[in-house]
Amino acid sequence: MDPWEIRETSLDLDVLAQTESIFALSNGHIGLRGNLDEGEPHALPGTYLNGFYEVRPLPHAEAGYGYPESGETVVNVTNGKLIRLLVDDEPLDVRYGKLLKHERVLDFRAGVLRRTAEWQSPANRAVRVSSTRLVSLAQRAIAAISYEVEALDSKVGVVVQSEMVTNEPLAPPDNDPRSAAALSSPLRSEEYGHHEQRVLLAHATAGSELRLAATMDHVISGPPGTHTSTEHDPDLGRLTVVAELEPGQRLSIIKLLAYGWSS
Repeated sequence: MDPWEIRETSLDLDVLAQTESIFALSNGHIGLRGNLDEGEPHALPGTYLNGFYEVRPLPHAEAGYGYPESGETVVNVTNGKLIRLLVDDEPLDVRYGKLLKHERVLDFRAGVLRRTAEWQSPANRAVRVSSTRLVSLAQRAIAAISYEVEALDSKVGVVVQSEMVTNEPLAPPDNDPRSAAALSSPLRSEEYGHHEQRVLLAHATAGSELRLAATMDHVISGPPGTHTSTEHDPDLGRLTVVAELEPGQRLSIIKLLAYGWSS
């Protein structure tokens, strides 16, 4: 027990939706649900911006005074939390291989979410992954993730994919088909590109006509021979980092996220 922390010492997938809410981070402008770094499994992926929404029509069989003509739906915007890991070409997924250790700590004093996981792949390659996630309280539009991979008992080849993804498929929040229609690919691409290790994705909503730009950049530290490449398309930006790690060696990536939006 610690008065400044909420600590989870093992991963229970049966309460994943609840822990995603508990370990969420926000500064009143950006909100990040506490999804796992690798994205899957998840209950509800969520990246939200204050005042960013889409409108949906609310048709009625008969018009009446006071009947609303439209409703508003919060939009899951470009997800910049994703950092996927492949160990000798096998993706880190807590549902496969062996999860030797898993701990998450929400530190209220520091304002960060820390995660430590030790995972053994189906091919018996073990790694330790440590990450720290924050949403800035000084700059409303900034978030950052520190991600570190360490080889434990044998030489491994690792591939880290840092991604931004727009229009993630979501289950509708209720049985109202109008909600599902508004949440199905609500963002339309307006601009995208990359320069070195930086990627930009810009989108707009069709109904509310709000605009969003998301950018990620990286600071990478790894052993000699570490290689990087960057790619993008209208709804995806990806930085790929490839390295060979000896036991005890580490690959470290600092991911910087910035959002700008009209509202």
